[in-house]
Amino acid sequence: MVGGKKKAAASVEPLKTKESSEPPQYCSWLMKSEPESRFEKEIDLKVQSLISTACFPKHFGIEELKALPDQTGCWDGVRNYQARNFMRQMKDGQLAFFYHSNCKEPGIAGIMKIVKEAYVDHTQFDKKDIHFDANSKADNPKWSMVDVQYQRMVKRYIPLSELKKYHLQHRAKGGPLKDMGLFTRARLSVQPLTTEEFEFILTLEDKEPL
Repeated sequence: MVGGKKKAAASVEPLKTKESSEPPQYCSWLMKSEPESRFEKEIDLKVQSLISTACFPKHFGIEELKALPDQTGCWDGVRNYQARNFMRQMKDGQLAFFYHSNCKEPGIAGIMKIVKEAYVDHTQFDKKDIHFDANSKADNPKWSMVDVQYQRMVKRYIPLSELKKYHLQHRAKGGPLKDMGLFTRARLSVQPLTTEEFEFILTLEDKEPL
């Protein structure tokens, strides 16, 4: 209570003001990874990911993160500038939904925590890695990664199909998912969430599927 009035809840909506050129700041995220095998240039990306237990590329499922030492790994292999910039905004202790993509039933599988803020993604310099970038230089690296730690599975898997129904409902009548990046920035593997979006999705755990 402040001055007899209820203090407003903290928000992850952008803090940018007219006088500020700083980028918007967020504190909740959705991060996509592919839990099933996928081939690029005759390489099984999931098998390649399993070669190194130190990192957790975009071709693992949440069970693989859970099985890593300390249930922690680095989220490497992001090669989209906007997704990279979002990772560079992440702060230690923030939460993210682990989203399974490019699979039979895409959706939110669990929750993880950011435990190390953005640093250089070494795979950009590895010529044997599918994410090698010949244009990135050691003295001016283009790509970053963060470390994430498994927190828990969601109480029930929340599929994309259900989230889309809520998105369409909220877009028509108003609601927290009306502008959700999963539908407005669909191709991005790393997306920010507002407080309202994050908290609403958490409530779905205890509801019957729509």
